[in-house]
Amino acid sequence: MVFIAMMLIQARSLQAQKTSETRVWSADNGDGTYKNPILWGDWPDPDIIRVGDDFYMVSTSMHYVPGCPIITSKDLVNWQMAGYAVDHYREDPRYNLKGGEMYLRGSWAATIRHHNGLFYVGFCTPNWGKEKGHFSMCTAKDIKGPWKRTIFPEYLYDPGLFFDDNGKVYVAHGQGKLYVTELASDALSVIGKPRLIWDKSIAVPKGSTAPKGGYGMEGSHVYKVNGYYYITCPAGGTQGWQMCLRSKSIYGPYESKVICQDESSYPGNGLHQGGMVQLKDGSWWFMIMQDRGPIGRVPNLVPVVWKDGWPMLGKDGNSKGVTRYPKPITRKHAAISLPATSDEFSSPKLGLQWQWNHNPDNSKWSLSANKGYLRLHSSFAKDLVWTRNTLTQRVQGPSSEAVVELSLSGLKDGDVAGFGIFQSPYAYIALKQSGRERMLIMVNNGQVIDSVSHFTTPKIWIKAQATDQQFMARFAYSTDGTHFKWMGTPLHMGLGYAWTANRFALFNFNTKKGNIGGYADFNWFHFTGANPSIKAR
Repeated sequence: MVFIAMMLIQARSLQAQKTSETRVWSADNGDGTYKNPILWGDWPDPDIIRVGDDFYMVSTSMHYVPGCPIITSKDLVNWQMAGYAVDHYREDPRYNLKGGEMYLRGSWAATIRHHNGLFYVGFCTPNWGKEKGHFSMCTAKDIKGPWKRTIFPEYLYDPGLFFDDNGKVYVAHGQGKLYVTELASDALSVIGKPRLIWDKSIAVPKGSTAPKGGYGMEGSHVYKVNGYYYITCPAGGTQGWQMCLRSKSIYGPYESKVICQDESSYPGNGLHQGGMVQLKDGSWWFMIMQDRGPIGRVPNLVPVVWKDGWPMLGKDGNSKGVTRYPKPITRKHAAISLPATSDEFSSPKLGLQWQWNHNPDNSKWSLSANKGYLRLHSSFAKDLVWTRNTLTQRVQGPSSEAVVELSLSGLKDGDVAGFGIFQSPYAYIALKQSGRERMLIMVNNGQVIDSVSHFTTPKIWIKAQATDQQFMARFAYSTDGTHFKWMGTPLHMGLGYAWTANRFALFNFNTKKGNIGGYADFNWFHFTGANPSIKAR
């Protein structure tokens, strides 16, 4: 009987995965071509490398844990999660939501390289006011870990790690003013002073919708090709473009050129910031992001053509993106693959698609207490912003929908357990326990918008839908898992915590300080993907 039960669980998990994969945005057209974006979700500040036949891309994740997500591909079009470079943040109790919060801080603009058998992931952690930011370098023999993190006292903003062919190691960094700093040969400490290599403003290119004026650069990544050092940098922010610096010396002097300027695929928002990689056949490709509002900053794959010694992006090096284009690598019988979304919570470990809001309290969640369920125990929090064990994954575009099944028998006085979409503002449907009374509530922008008293069913199904059309989200519930009823008002998704996109969020918190809270059991999370029926109202 145990064997049969396990087979049923595995079959259910595989079916859910297949269902979600058929509905999640796929860049692979199945005919030898691909379309952009490569991933229609929040994978900001991409950097990319090739190791043998495998490609690896790292992305910014700020305060979410684990941090520095890394995905892998065989063809630059189909991707799967590989792991994370940071398991949690130890340097400040505010990452545990104690004594404050660390929204936006954590991992920014990561750089990834592979050298002498080791993977390196470096990132900066900014702070504001009187607090000083810092720089971290993570190393591992296997991309899946374990990773060792070294925190530098120096602050190297938007780093680009580079191993030179003469044994020297450098990081290009800075915002506005760009610097190069030499590291030790193991890349785990600074041995040189920052040397200024660029402090000029970049004028707005002709045709850009960005406000006129001068712009600095950031997001540096370094390459060496045919004796030249190339540093690629974005300028102009959301409405920006991609620059490239070139010099025969790592310390300059550098000349500059616009290598990509295009906002046609999402008017007003230019392709900017990312990294490039060379394939075995000698061709070069650039993974470059584009802001798409509260849905996220999405990666686009663009071919590179070398012209007069410059890496120009686009077909024939026209400095434009591509909407549909032949795949860089066509493999026989290669299956379309996507980063995971749906989860039956039947494995002993959480799927790699999940990240916690700040460091989790590992004593307050379990996948084994009720096998086949994610159990979230509650702790005191005045609202969702201060709920430590909020489990999240990306909302995706152009539209997406997710449903959870939630068992309520473990709730105690003061518990608020539910499912919604998190950013600032946020919205959700939840069950609120007050004594022996249970109420269904819909919260939008911190306010209870709708409620149902005397809610007595032992379980509930909650649905959240999101679309990039006016960036609207709405919410529904069901008491039988089939018939859903819309509740409350639509959420106008925003970016109050700037640059982190909206996320699906599972949670359970307790509003009464000193209470011993209960638990909520989530049976599954089903991502039902791009849904043409989702419309703003």
